[in-house]
Amino acid sequence: MKLTGETAECRPVDWFTPWRFGVFLGLLIFATFPQVLTGLETFVVRDYGFFAYPLAHFQQACYRGAELPLWNPYNNCGVPFLAQWNTMPLYPPAVFYLLLPLQWALGLFCVLHLWFAGLGMYFLARRWTDDSFAAAFAGVAFVFNGLTLNLLMWPSHIATLAWMPWVVFMVESAWSGGGRKIILAAMAGALQMLAGGPEIILFTWILLLALWVRHFIRGEAPRLALMWSFPLVVALVVGLTVIQLLPFHDLLALSQRGSGYADTRWSMPGWGWMNFLVPMAFGRTWTEGVFFQNDQYWTSSYYLGIGTLWLALLALFYVRERRVWLLGAFAIVALVFAFGDNTPVYPALRQLVPQLGFMTYPIKYVVLVAFLAPLLAAFGLIRIELLEKRIMTIGIVLLALLLVTLLWVGCFPFKTDDVRATLLNGLSRAIFLAVTGVLLMVLTRKLETGLRRLAPVLLMVVVWLDVFTHEPAQNPTVPPEVYGPNLARAALKMKPQPAPGESRAMVSPQAAGEFIRFAASDPKRNFLAKRLGYCANCNLLDGMPKVDGFFSLTPREMEDVLSLYYTTTNADFPRLEDFLGVSQITAPGEMFKWQARPTCLPFITAGQKPVYLDGPGTLRALTQPDFDGAKIVYLPPEAKPLVAATNQTSVRMISSSFTLRRVDVEVESRQPTLVVFSQTHYPAWQATVDGQPVPLLRANHAFQAVPVPSGRHGVRLEYEDRSFKIGAAISLSLWFGCLIGLRITRTRPQSYGSQSWEPDSPV
Repeated sequence: MKLTGETAECRPVDWFTPWRFGVFLGLLIFATFPQVLTGLETFVVRDYGFFAYPLAHFQQACYRGAELPLWNPYNNCGVPFLAQWNTMPLYPPAVFYLLLPLQWALGLFCVLHLWFAGLGMYFLARRWTDDSFAAAFAGVAFVFNGLTLNLLMWPSHIATLAWMPWVVFMVESAWSGGGRKIILAAMAGALQMLAGGPEIILFTWILLLALWVRHFIRGEAPRLALMWSFPLVVALVVGLTVIQLLPFHDLLALSQRGSGYADTRWSMPGWGWMNFLVPMAFGRTWTEGVFFQNDQYWTSSYYLGIGTLWLALLALFYVRERRVWLLGAFAIVALVFAFGDNTPVYPALRQLVPQLGFMTYPIKYVVLVAFLAPLLAAFGLIRIELLEKRIMTIGIVLLALLLVTLLWVGCFPFKTDDVRATLLNGLSRAIFLAVTGVLLMVLTRKLETGLRRLAPVLLMVVVWLDVFTHEPAQNPTVPPEVYGPNLARAALKMKPQPAPGESRAMVSPQAAGEFIRFAASDPKRNFLAKRLGYCANCNLLDGMPKVDGFFSLTPREMEDVLSLYYTTTNADFPRLEDFLGVSQITAPGEMFKWQARPTCLPFITAGQKPVYLDGPGTLRALTQPDFDGAKIVYLPPEAKPLVAATNQTSVRMISSSFTLRRVDVEVESRQPTLVVFSQTHYPAWQATVDGQPVPLLRANHAFQAVPVPSGRHGVRLEYEDRSFKIGAAISLSLWFGCLIGLRITRTRPQSYGSQSWEPDSPV
């Protein structure tokens, strides 16, 4: 927004150049996470320790062993890895933590993306407002809010969010610039896509679509160019990432998620708007020291900061500009959707658009609010000289709502609420509100005093300090030694020791439930205790195969089998556990102790009698006391023409070997037989007998079986993901083409858009 006249004369000095802002933001981030940046400690709480770090450890081990991490044999009896949407095996910046010591590098990777996110927001806001101070404020506000800091526990999500302002900035530039800007926009979009946070990616492109429509209607770039440039960018992004998208699409289609899967737990509560004012209202601090709202556990906070909220509301109500109206409308709609089933709006929309069922937890829509609020605040900030009286109006309203919140908490607390902590939290926010108000009033003054020159920096420091102190630490840290490889294996000394291709450990359903409820006061002790119980994906740190796991997507039939245990009260199916190769299981009444199961079957069995049942019938049969996986294998009726075996046969196992993506076994039998593998059935696995392709059958609902003729034969299972190979050929060709295109267009004049476009003028 080009400012003229009175507004231009009295705006703050543009001290915040990109370099200065980058340094300033870096100092704030260092002051927030000095122990992580120096490697003295690292993150551990919640999904960082139990999901993100173990996945990065597995990924690093695969690459160091010259293996692509296509398949994870350690969890869920085998599960696709690269095809998951949040494992980042193809995200180029992940090389940073793959090459460096992981205990330090993964936390640093997340924190560096915070800095990158702030820098991207700075450039986007500066383009839209033409004011470096407003842009710097937006960058700080985007980095320092409760939601962004919460996302640090997911490297994929913080990376995806970090790219969001860059993608919006660069794609919008491509509409009016063409040429190499289209290539750069596509590459930025591709990097965000490869980072793998699906909801944030979706929000980014929905917002871009709305901005594109607005540009087209207003003619801010040649309409003919707009008609092809945006679709071209989208097509290039898809082409550059089809290496990831094709495997992901295959897994999603075969996964437990469908249009009716929607999990609306953890929506924003009806009173959740109060947490924008008093972040510790209506909740409790868990024993690990992290605060959570009642009935909302996806994010530990979505507090924007009182200054950011103040300026965003100022813009929303008083800045008459179409871009502000568009951003405000998106923020309001996202906020309504975040309430989920607590309003009739989102359930009705889900009826109209069943595909929304793929997305869980409506609270995720608050990501858009956290992205748009800093931009709205930037628009409010450049107009404060003209809205002096309006500033005080908004401030008085916020103070009144804050006091109403405290009164409500005092009169109608939940049983788990810490009323005293909430009152102190609210009073401290009131102090920040007052300090922010003083600084905003100073910024409205035309006279260039020393305080006015310092006010921009002081305002951003107050924003940082407000969020830094708004609740107990969202991301507690511990010494990095807790992630030492094979730590639990050495402590437990299991006999027999489960190993890939041999047997598995199994967390009992009772222990799995206790892990959810158990939380030691010390984050280090909490993690180490649960690591001994192989909670979630901690088994990956020890190379310990186990029955369950913690993944967003699981093949549907495998999820059916896991549900027999982990969604059923007092589930006890020892014969099924035998087939699953469970050689160690959580001891009864324990969480961190194990007991051996000598009756478990080996990973590969053969000679079973085939019995043909449909899916529900097979699931029932697997839970019966007379099920014997060594004698019977259940196959779907459609497999009958492919199987020559009719009865149980005697089979001699001559040899076998197992790697991440290949299983070999040599068998001998006098009659046609079946070789059964207690590994998740998935189409990417291909079977051969003596080098000749044969059908790979679905056995016991979710596992694998290969029909083998009589005699001595070598059977091989190999993971061959054709979608990945096709995608790799397309994507790598396009990346190469884009790099050549950048080289060619470096000095070539643009074909259109030689004049720069101007943002909205006031209406």
